[in-house]
Formats: sequence, C-alpha cells, structure tokens
Amino acid sequence: MADKKRVVITGMGAVTPCGLTVEETWANITAGKSGIGPITLFDSSPLAVHIAGEMKNFEPGNYMDFKESRRRDRFIQAAVAAARMAIEHANLKITADDSDDIGCIIGSAVGGLKTYYDAVLLLHESGPRKLPPFSIPNTICDGGSSAISIDWGIHGPNFAPVSACAAGADAIGLAYQSIKLGQCQAVVAGGSEVPIMIVGMAAFDRLGAMSHNNDHPTEACKPFDKNRDGLVMGEGAGVVILEDLDYALARGARPIAELIGYGCTSDAFHLTAPAENGAGAARAMKFALKDAGLQPTDIDWLSAHATATSLNDKYESIAIKSVFGEHAYKLPISGTKSMTGHMMGATGAVELILGIKAIECGLVPPTINLSTPDPECDLDYVPNTARAVKVDTFMSNAFGFGGHNSVLIARRFVA
Repeated sequence: MADKKRVVITGMGAVTPCGLTVEETWANITAGKSGIGPITLFDSSPLAVHIAGEMKNFEPGNYMDFKESRRRDRFIQAAVAAARMAIEHANLKITADDSDDIGCIIGSAVGGLKTYYDAVLLLHESGPRKLPPFSIPNTICDGGSSAISIDWGIHGPNFAPVSACAAGADAIGLAYQSIKLGQCQAVVAGGSEVPIMIVGMAAFDRLGAMSHNNDHPTEACKPFDKNRDGLVMGEGAGVVILEDLDYALARGARPIAELIGYGCTSDAFHLTAPAENGAGAARAMKFALKDAGLQPTDIDWLSAHATATSLNDKYESIAIKSVFGEHAYKLPISGTKSMTGHMMGATGAVELILGIKAIECGLVPPTINLSTPDPECDLDYVPNTARAVKVDTFMSNAFGFGGHNSVLIARRFVA
C-alpha cells in the first residue's frame, strides 16, 4: 500500500548567511554566531534598512559551468549549489534508467526579483531590443527547479511551490507526498530565495516589518524578545534528497533521517498578519502530528518560524501552547532566524536541515539576542546558548504571507 511507504532523507545541501555548506552553517549556528551584517550586494543608502544576512564569498562558478552561471539569477545559482551538495551527499546517481522516477521540487516566494527589476530599468533606459533573452526564465519562480532538472537530467515532476515564506517547507512536504503516493522514487526538494535587492528591501520595510537596528546588525533580530523590532532579511538555499526507503536501501544509500509528517493550512484571514492567536498555525501543527501518527509529547524539539515580528512570535507561542498543552513548557524551541535572517522561501528547507543535524549531534541551536523575554512569549526558547538535547523527533514550522502555514515532522532513522 502507498501509505506504508517510508520516506527517508539521504542527502542535504545548503548555502546560507552562516555558511556555504551544511557543516559550516551548523557550526556557526550552534556557536550562536550571526550571519547578519551590513548590506554589500547593492547601495542601500536610499533606504532606512542597511543590514541583511548575505551569502558571503558565494562563487556560483564553483557549483556549475561558469558560462551557465553567468546567465542565471542568484536565486537559481543558490538552488543549484545546494542541490549539488545534497546530490553528492546522497551519492545519488541519476541515469537514463531511473530519471523518470526522480522529481525536483524547489520552492521560492519571489523568484528572480533582481532580474525582473534590472529588466524593467533596462527596458526604460534602452528599449525592448536590449533585454537579455533569459529575462523571463531567470525571473519565474521555477527557475531553480528547472535548472536543477536540466543539469542532472531529472525527468520526473519538476515544479516550484509558491507559498511565500512557507515555500521551501511545502516543496519538501509535496515531495514527501509524491513518494508516499508512489509517483516518485526520489525527489530533490527544498527552497531558494535571494530577496536582498532594493525593491525587496524597500517593500518589506514599507510593511513596517523590518528591524532598523542598523548599528548593531548581529543583535538586530530578536525573536521572542520584548524589545524586538522586526525581521532581518536573509538569502540562501536548502535542498534535501528524499527517497522511498526501499529504493534508497536497494541502491546502497544511508538514510540520515525519516520524514514522517506534513501539515499545511490557510488562515484565510489577512495578506500579511497571522490569524488571531495563531489558529491556522495550530491547525497545521495538529495535521502534521496526525499525519505522523504522533502525540504532542512525542516531539523532543521544535524549530519555530520565529521572525522577530510582534504578532508572529506572540501568536506562534500561543499556537504552540494550544497544541502541546503542558508539554509546551517542557519543549525546547529554537528561532534560528536570529542568526540567518529570514530567507523567505528557503527558510523552511534550511531549518529542516538544522533539525536533522540536531538529531545527529544531540544539540539544539540557540535563539540568540534573547535578553529581555516578552511576558507573552513564556516558553523555553533555548536563549543565547546551544543546548545538549537528545532529539529523536522534531517539528519545524514555516508560515508565510497570505496565511500559509506549513509544518514538517522528522525523526531519527531506525531500520
């Protein structure tokens, strides 16, 4: 039966503000080292916000043909880089014999926003004949999934969920479902986002959602802190290899974790604000637990969405308490955006990867910059210092504008 299929993770790759590999990112995050700093990717002087989490020293030519890399938007470059590391980690060999059974699902909230902006400026200044021919492929949100599919000859399903900041988590959830249904044997899945450009930064700031703590960038993102003043933008990509367990074992792969639950809901409430008391987020967590066949007390650690915005942190805390009851007060909860910034559609994928490292290392990341706890956020957010915790099963939350709520549950792989 399709519902008896087990879905395992066999490879991971990431490029983030905290590192250009999974291991470097994990080392810096568990050390409480922020990747947020002054913006260098463009001149931010016209803006009120001058800080972000950038992928430092990222060289796309290290991960793909140099000529091809020059044609691709930075969000596509990041997706391909993370995919290469994940595919190599999984030792996944994609051949003509099995390429039809392998899919590629890479989510993104905004796709190639800078490519689109540059095209508009060029059109205005020089006319339509000067537009680069790859303007559209570099702009649309499936640019990452398409490039990965082309580079590795993946012939199965290939698409990009677009669910704002939940896109990476939804990509992994949909990949999980496609394997459970028997549509794929393996899927390259994750998210990629590069929103650090003048339109993305200015537009988010107009929403009143961003921190203005420009003088202290590493201290700017303060999830659950009474003095938090908004999110800090980040960029990056995270990709995992999901496989049917039987397929993975047959090819000699080593499962590093098992994905066992996925829940997604819509607030149907407001374009930017979460539903009152996090009702939609709570439903998504309950659906994920039901899908996994677990009770709330089975969760050892929770990776929170934790954007450091006023309503999100408050309502996510309320939602966690409504789902977990008394266990909520015993549950370690981490907000790693305090170090990476908010990587939008990439965040759900990267944070799942951090959870798998938590299982592997027996260590959960801190929520840094938490010095004055908000009385309305009264749970255990692992303040400022990583903590030794035996994690067998964890939950990862990802929420997005438009009322998207997506939750993943993974556990230690046991044969």
